[in-house]
This record gives sequence, structure tokens and C-alpha cells, in this order.
Amino acid sequence: MTRDTPSEATPRALPRRNLLKGVAFGALTSGLAAFPGRSAAAPALRGTVEGTTLVRTLKLGKPGRGGYRKVVAGPGEPHIVRDDLGGAASAGRVSKRRELLSFVHLTDVHVIDAQSPARVEYVDRLSDPGGLLKSFPVTGGYRPQELLTTQVAESMVRAVNRIERGPVLGAPPAFTINTGDAADNAQYNEVRWVIDVLDGKRVRPDSGDLGRYEGVMAWGDPRYWHPNGDDDLPKGKYGFPTVPGLLESAHAPFTATGLKTPWLAVYGNHEALVQGNLPLLPVFQALAVGNVKITAPVSDAERREVADILRKGDDAAIKRLTESRSQVFRKVTPDAGRRLLSRAEVIREHGTHHGYTAANLKDGTAYYAFDRGVVRGLVLDTCNSAGYSEGSIDRAQFAWLERELVQGSSSYLGADGETVRRKTADRLFILFSHHTIETLTNGLGGGRVLGGEIEELLLRFPNVVLWVNGHTHVNEVIPHRRKSGPKGGFWEVSTAAHIDWPQQSRILEVADNRDGTLSVFATVLDSAAPASHGGRLDDPDRLASLSRELSANDWQPHLDGSGRPEDRNVELLLPAPF
Repeated sequence: MTRDTPSEATPRALPRRNLLKGVAFGALTSGLAAFPGRSAAAPALRGTVEGTTLVRTLKLGKPGRGGYRKVVAGPGEPHIVRDDLGGAASAGRVSKRRELLSFVHLTDVHVIDAQSPARVEYVDRLSDPGGLLKSFPVTGGYRPQELLTTQVAESMVRAVNRIERGPVLGAPPAFTINTGDAADNAQYNEVRWVIDVLDGKRVRPDSGDLGRYEGVMAWGDPRYWHPNGDDDLPKGKYGFPTVPGLLESAHAPFTATGLKTPWLAVYGNHEALVQGNLPLLPVFQALAVGNVKITAPVSDAERREVADILRKGDDAAIKRLTESRSQVFRKVTPDAGRRLLSRAEVIREHGTHHGYTAANLKDGTAYYAFDRGVVRGLVLDTCNSAGYSEGSIDRAQFAWLERELVQGSSSYLGADGETVRRKTADRLFILFSHHTIETLTNGLGGGRVLGGEIEELLLRFPNVVLWVNGHTHVNEVIPHRRKSGPKGGFWEVSTAAHIDWPQQSRILEVADNRDGTLSVFATVLDSAAPASHGGRLDDPDRLASLSRELSANDWQPHLDGSGRPEDRNVELLLPAPF
């Protein structure tokens, strides 16, 4: 349900993360022969390369029992030069170039309260190979690694902190930006855990009964992985390991390191909606803080009955079912810290230290602008609170976006196609959002602006050079070409998630080559976790290593978020706009 369910408001049958399922690991790394005209010539490096994928990559080893594979170290990957938008990759650019901005991109951290009654793990179990729904395209309600998300976030912070200078330009990152789905289920405790990890505070990733694990991994249902050694399908059929003590270690408190850079927040659909899909109805609020957790309906008719109750938000019907169908429900310890947060409440938790402004606090909006030198960052709120995972923006935000672009542009194309000139200082614009352009397809509720219209607006402004986002859980780089007016366009850079394989982030560096071109360097970063946890559970890095391994072996059809080589370490050229 969280990877994400298709909707009637979405014309595509499945979002990209589902389209990529079933692709064997490694199939997306088949070399550059199919991509003529793109050079593998690496730029000169001036900064920190140790700890990046320029030096070492992580891949899967040979299949063992049940097909289970360990993570092993592989060779590094150089930057690939891409000139899809024009601009000659002249040799002289290396010595002439000037750094404009360097920053770190995190996305889709998905910090999860794995014991929450508001989770719907049973949906995934109905989707298992050979399960009740067989090929029903819903996954992400349950992942075997979901109890280790705070440790993955901590390990990524440690990796980011080691990058003292960007690998290509040699400048320290100005900030880190987290482009949404930092929490998984719109819950207060999840939002606090991720803020506290990034801020470097004491974190206790536990809820309910703090002396006893109450999530599905401790239940008798053999369809879930039981790390404590109980018999289950993942161990018996797919080769999953027994890891005694994991349930206790995963919920042990730790003091987070905290990012050395300032960090900025972006609002994602998993902060906005229950499981990233469903509106914040009273029935879900009651489930989240209550003492009843839905297990797994045993028939298709029962599943549909429960789904209908949840869709209608019928709290009274849930109570009746609890009394008459005890096999569908399990009693757990209630916890007020699991309460669901509105957009305004999420912003209030962040305050004005992480991008959100006093205006955001006052108005309850989640879009804003910020400046770093010549670059003006525009952060969008692409979440549709009416429901469904895919995104869009409202008309007021669209008007704000156009005003921002006009005010920072001395020359652009008007809506009529004619060139407009103004006496103003030019800015370079970089956009940040949770959703990709392709996934801005959710018109539910009316009055929404979709990806095509936003793209058309941006292409009128030659000083829009980059759009950075997540949501798809895949490393991907897409050129958006201008069809008329000045040559060029802008690059869209999406980065893999922390929750799914390969659990990566990026460092982005923007340079003026002083030869009529700009370059955007994107370098993929693994967490500080070693390739193997070595049987140790006493450190967040070791637990993050186990999480990475588990994510690679999820027995449902795998999502490989690695992307193609030209979607990972790249130099993206484009004509300088001014």
C-alpha cells in the first residue's frame, strides 16, 4: 500500500516503482553500449571521494539457500557526461569552472513505527507469490527491514558528515535537503524520530509496550519474517536468516550523530496521508492511538468488508467487528504518541529551522523559497490531501511559482510565446519536491495542476536548470528539453530511497564552466554501514547493514532502485542561461 497503490485519479496503471518490479538485480547496470553519444570521461576531482560510489559500490553476491544473497563490495563508478540538453563538453571547462552550489539530497527515508495499529501489513501478505490475491500490485505495507529505519537514517547521516567537500568542485555542502516521505505514516512519533535523528538528539525508536515487541514479527503468522527463530515462510522458502536479539536491538535507544550541515524539509505524501494513500479520517486516528490492530482477513470477502469499512471511515463498524470477529483483530498497547498529524502540525514540529518559514507556520502551507548565492531554491508541496499516492499542486501554489520565476528572470517566454524582458537580477532556479513530474497526475478534488502544465511553465524560463525529487525510490536522471526559444531545458534528478534497495543518497554540485555551459554533478552515496553486519547488532551502522541486506532479499517481486549507470554518477551539461 505504500509503494504505492494505483488510483482512479492516476491514468498510468502503476507508478514507476511498481513497473520496475521483476527486473533481476544487476539487469539495470548493463553498460553504456545502448546509449551512444554519452561519454564515460570522468571530470577532475578536487574533494572528498572516500565513502562515495566513485570509490566503491555495493552489489549482491551469489544466491544461497532459497536465493538469499549477501551484499558485497564492488568497484567504483566514474561520472558519465551527459549532454542531452546541449552544450559542448570542452576540455577547458575543468580549469575554468566556478562552484555555484553544493548540497546533499536525501529522500524517502520512511522512518517507520513498525508496531503501529495504523499499519496494514496484511495487504502485502495477500499479495505474496501464491497468496490470496496473487499478482495484486500492492507492496510496501510490510517489509522485513522496516523495524530498522531509524538506524538507516543515522548511518546515512554519518556518511554525509564524512563528505567534508564535494568530490568534484571541492566545496563543502551548503545544506542537506530531505525531499519528503521522511516519516512513513503521518504519525507524530515517526516525524519526531526523523527530526531528532537529523538534529542529533536522543532517539528511542519504540512505541506501545516499551518492554515487549508487539509488531507482526512477533506474531505466530508464518507469512512474516520472525528473526527470533520461529518457523516461517521467509526462512523456509527464501533463505532468510535467524537473528536472535534483533527485536530488542532495533528498539534500543541511541544518541544520534546529527547532520553537520543545515537541513531542509520537503512535505511528502507519507507525511500527508495514512500509509501515503488515505486521508486523515477519524477512523484512522482512532486506529493509530488505539489498542486494536488489524491482522489478516482470511477470505477475499472478509478483506473486502474490512477495506470498505476503512474507505468509508466507519469507526462504529470497526468496533462491531472487533467484538464479533476477533480473529481479524489483535489487542496491542495503545500509544498517544502515534497520533496522526496534519500538514500544519508537521510544519510546527519542524519549526523555522529546517526551511519552513513563519508564513508556513501561520498559513499551514508547505511551499517556500530560499537563497544560496545566485541560486534560488523553490520547494513545492506536491501532496494531494484528498488521497492517493501520486501528486499535484493547487492553483495558488502554481501562481506563487510563476511569480517567483518572473521576479528572478530578466528574459523569458510569455504565455503567448513572445520574449519578455525585465530589468532585474537573474537567478538560477533549482526546484525541490517529493513527486517527480511523471507522478504529478493526481487531480482528485479538482482545481489541481498536474506535471505537464508545471513542466510547460518551467521551460519558459531558461534559468530553471534543475528539479530534484524522490517518490519513485529509483535513481533516475531525465532531461526536459525546450522546444522553442533558447536552447536547453532543465534536468530532473530523482534519488533512491532509504527504505528500499539500494538505500542511497546523492551529493549534487552545480558549476559555471565559464565557457557558455553549466554542469550539474550528481554523485551517489551509500550509508556508512559496512557491506556485512558481521553478526553484530550493537551499533546503528551494523543494523543499517542488515537492513540493506534484507531490503535486497524482499521475497515479493523486487524493486531495484539502482537505476542505469547514466542515472547514478553523472555530469549533466546544459547551456548557461545568462
